[in-house]
Amino acid sequence: MENKDYSVITVKENLLIENDKKADELRNYLTKKGIYFINVMASPGSGKTTLLVELINSLKKDYNIGVMEADIDGDVDADRITKLTGVRSIQIHTSGACHLTASMVEDAIKQFDISNLDVLILENVGNLVCPAEFDTGAHLNMMLLSVPEGHDKPLKYPLIFQVSSIVAITKIDTLPIFKFDTKLCKEYIKRRNKDAEIYEVSAVKKIGIDKLVTALKRRIDR
Repeated sequence: MENKDYSVITVKENLLIENDKKADELRNYLTKKGIYFINVMASPGSGKTTLLVELINSLKKDYNIGVMEADIDGDVDADRITKLTGVRSIQIHTSGACHLTASMVEDAIKQFDISNLDVLILENVGNLVCPAEFDTGAHLNMMLLSVPEGHDKPLKYPLIFQVSSIVAITKIDTLPIFKFDTKLCKEYIKRRNKDAEIYEVSAVKKIGIDKLVTALKRRIDR
């Protein structure tokens, strides 16, 4: 009996190839528009929105910023971003999907006036697996790893660290509470991605925010 397992692999490969093509088209389009696109990925509860509020309030002094919030349902994050930063934001509902594709991002952008933007930020669906598999068309992938999650996550979820140029270790103010080995975590991250820039931050205590903002500005201004 003929083995049909290969057909599943082909379908996934074709899906990723098509997505990569669309992502490159979108990235080129945004580049020509002079818009720098940042894709932020992390687990639920890692502090994505809280950190983004701090980053946006620093960056908005120099750039016009728009934010896209992706969730399976609800509009809590988009509402929070707008209220706490004053920048425009839209909510993307994924209808149960655990990630965004480049086509989904493109559709959202068509409904979001980007004509006067310098920076576009996507807060991807809270997940360490699916978002890492799909290129969104971003110029920069930034992922967050919170102290409560544990220092071993780079060993368990390698791809998201491999595709992220910036890794922010968040909630470092909780280090006295959790058994989190920062030095070992950085070694694990570098094992997955030797070029990753790693920053230790606490949005609540405002620790390390300036260094991360400087790193983002350096990339935006290239």
